[in-house]
Parts: sequence; C-alpha cells; structure tokens
Amino acid sequence: MRIFGLLLAAAQVQGAEFPEASIANGGVRAKLYLPDAVRGYYRATRFDWSGVVASLEYKGHNFFGVWFPKYDPKLHDSISGPVEEFRTGDSGLGYASAKVGGTFIRIGVGTLRKPEEAKFEQFKTYEIVDPGKWTVKTSGSTVMFTQTLRDPSSGYAYVYKKTVRLAAGRPRMTIEHSLRNTGTRTIETNVYSHNFYVIDGTPSGPDMHVKFPFELKASVPFRGPGGPVGKEMVYREELAANGPYVYGELAGFGPTSKDFDIDVENAKTGAGVRLTGDRPLARVVFWSIRTVLSPEPYIEMKIEPGQTSRWALNYDFHLK
Repeated sequence: MRIFGLLLAAAQVQGAEFPEASIANGGVRAKLYLPDAVRGYYRATRFDWSGVVASLEYKGHNFFGVWFPKYDPKLHDSISGPVEEFRTGDSGLGYASAKVGGTFIRIGVGTLRKPEEAKFEQFKTYEIVDPGKWTVKTSGSTVMFTQTLRDPSSGYAYVYKKTVRLAAGRPRMTIEHSLRNTGTRTIETNVYSHNFYVIDGTPSGPDMHVKFPFELKASVPFRGPGGPVGKEMVYREELAANGPYVYGELAGFGPTSKDFDIDVENAKTGAGVRLTGDRPLARVVFWSIRTVLSPEPYIEMKIEPGQTSRWALNYDFHLK
C-alpha cells in the first residue's frame, strides 16, 4: 500500500503543471519548482518556497524525488529535495509578540496570520497575508531566487536571496544564501536543511550509510531501529512501510564549520552525496522513514538592521 501511495503521489505531481526550471552542467541534471502563491508546487507555510528540487540525476542515479504518500500543495511535507525551514526558537519570526489576528513571518514563505491557538504549530498551514515579492532568474546551470518582504505592523523586513548552482566540470550543487535585514528589528533565526534523500529509491535500512567527521552522541534518545555508532548513523533493520521511524538528535560536533560534513551513501547502488557547509553546526537532527532519510543540520544567526548574513551549502555527488 505504501508503494501504491507513492506512485499515486508521483502521478498527481506529474499530471499537474507547476512553474519550474531545469538546469544542467553536462553531468548533473536537476529540475526545480519555482515559488508561486497561486500555481506553485508548494504553498504550505513550513518550508522556504525557493530551491525546491523536484529531481536530480547524476550518471543514471536519482537523489531526490517524491517520498510522501499524498500530495497536496498546502500540506506541510508535500515537498522534495534539500529544502529549508527557518524558525525563531520553536516558532516563526515575531510570533511570540503578535496578538491574535496579528501577523508574524516565516522567512522564505511570507507574512502569516496568527490565529487563536495555545501555541505555534510547526506542521500547520497558516493563512498567508503577504507572500512578498518573488523574482526568479534562470541560466543554463543556475537558478537565482529573491524574496522581498516588509511587514509594517511588526517592523520586520528583509531581502532573502538563494542561488542554486551546478558547478562547471564537477558533480556539485551549491546553494548560496544571503539574508539582509531591511527592517527596524533584529532578526534572530535558525535554519536547517531537511534534505529528504531518496537515493535510487532504496528503502532506509542497512544499505544506507550516513557518516559524520566526529564521534556521535545522542543528545536526544533515538526512537526506532537505528542510532549512532562511532561516527555513523546505523540502521539495525530495513524500515517497514508502516513501521517505526528513526528519530533523534546528535551531538559531538565542535565550534567550527569543519564538522558540517555529512556523507550519505547507498551501498546497494554505489551512489552517494556529501553535504558540507561553511558555518558551524548549532544542532543536528536525524529523521527517517522507509522512503526517505534526512540528516538535518542547523545553523543560527542574529542579524541587526542594515546587516546581511551569508552562508552556503555544497552537495557533492559521487559513485563507488
């Protein structure tokens, strides 16, 4: 039933028309969905709308794609590829100070309406008051996204830029970011990449190797048949379609960016991807179900008015 559900979700996506762009560098080919408040592939309010990688192929191997059983553009996890989520603490920017009926911000999404509720709900799709102004520029190997947003009622405003680039002459995808604070209030936020690896469709289990450059510790105990052993996340068994998932939080990383280095390899097909970042890790969460695995590296930033924060992620694709 799970496989049927994934096929159905893929068919729903393929049968629809969404704004998209394709890029290539000779060895890597990728398709990205573009932000659009009316026709966009993803219109929920959890993940950043830019840089949604629908598929990426390298030498006949696939790294991203549909992993969820039901597609709905306003469902929080109907998304693929190394997408990102911004959070201030455990909620959105300005959520804590906003009154019921007022507004708060999710960076990369827009200005949202705060309803009457006991607390912020990460997976809830909120009413979008203003998605901001999006512009997209595409070349043969690059897609550049810009979102400009201003919320007069809260004093928050920013210009957010993301560039997805395939490197010339090598199997690398770089995602460059900049977040400029154009408002009157300090922007404090963390951001992580959810990744959503579905390498060649191999089920999550012992065939999938997830390696780090440091000795892993479980700062939050792991659920399910998997956990850290030495410098690697290890599955004790293949995850079942409707069985337990693997979830926990990892520690052991140091204060520099050299520990932002996560290699995921499919031992069955020989395809892998190494993710490196240029900022120190603030947190690492690991989540996986049968159809997808997600190491989630976090960074933190504090941006004063008039200042800009920049960071980059490199995805290097490799074969045995």
